[in-house]
Amino acid sequence: MDTKSQNSNMLLAFLTLLGVIAVVSVVGFFALRKGPEIVQGQAEVTEYRVSSKVPGRILEFRVKEGQTVHAGDTLALLEAPDVQAKLEQALAAQAAAQAQDAKAKKGARSEQIQAAYELWQKARAGLTIAEKSYNRIKNLHDEGVMSAQKLDEVTAQRDAARATEKAAKAQYDMAVNGAEREDKEAAAALVERAKGAVAEVESYIRETYLIAQTDGEVAEIFPKPGELVGTGAPIMNIAIVEEMWVTFNVREDLLQGLNIGTELEAYVPALDRNIRLKVYHMKDLGTYAAWKATKTTGQFDLKTFEVKAAPQEQVEGLRAGMSVILEKE
Repeated sequence: MDTKSQNSNMLLAFLTLLGVIAVVSVVGFFALRKGPEIVQGQAEVTEYRVSSKVPGRILEFRVKEGQTVHAGDTLALLEAPDVQAKLEQALAAQAAAQAQDAKAKKGARSEQIQAAYELWQKARAGLTIAEKSYNRIKNLHDEGVMSAQKLDEVTAQRDAARATEKAAKAQYDMAVNGAEREDKEAAAALVERAKGAVAEVESYIRETYLIAQTDGEVAEIFPKPGELVGTGAPIMNIAIVEEMWVTFNVREDLLQGLNIGTELEAYVPALDRNIRLKVYHMKDLGTYAAWKATKTTGQFDLKTFEVKAAPQEQVEGLRAGMSVILEKE
């Protein structure tokens, strides 16, 4: 009887041990089973930087951080007295060039034309007398009364009078016709050059008004009113909230199933909801990015890839910087 009881107890203990081992195995299987890989990404948004071509002092901000703006809205005003002074100089140069151009087109004054005409008439009168003298001396020379020396003298006087008359006539014609074509073209070119200088300075003046290029939201304003900013210095960032995407950094052993055009579902903790995404960009992050060394196990190094995916629809409340969770089985 004692032997049977002892054997029964041993059998019970053995069965109990088998049961415990079975329970531990089942629990361990479920507890140690590899779960889904978690890939954490971040929502991003397209931003453009607002800056000015000219240095100046912040005179006034017309918007605040977080404010929605539309294309064409004035964001800020700059004070640039140096540019205003350059505009006055350019306008003065333009006025001077226009005066030169008007003078070239108008030609000489009436008094100058009259003076040139009188000199021409005087030269014509002198030529008439010189020709009469030449004719008399020529006739006398032909009759043998006058010497050849005298004929040569009056001939030279006649030729000189002719040249003087031609020069006076040319001076008169120039006064009547005004400046030469080349001079007029040069004066007109100076006017166009002055206009270009004015237009250039006016474009700098317009740069003191910072204008929104597209609809968006003021993400960040850098300087304070009254501060000086240099050429091209960032003044504020505008976020284009319609252009949002999600960036994931994914190890290459988790890239299976992720291709350009792949649609996937991800969870946004801040919104406590899932969103639909579509992959549109994949690029390795290069040797400077994080690697996962596996050579100690006889395998290979795993590189990291940047995967970008765009929401398939407008996600209300999704903001840049929010975490986005992707589960990889």
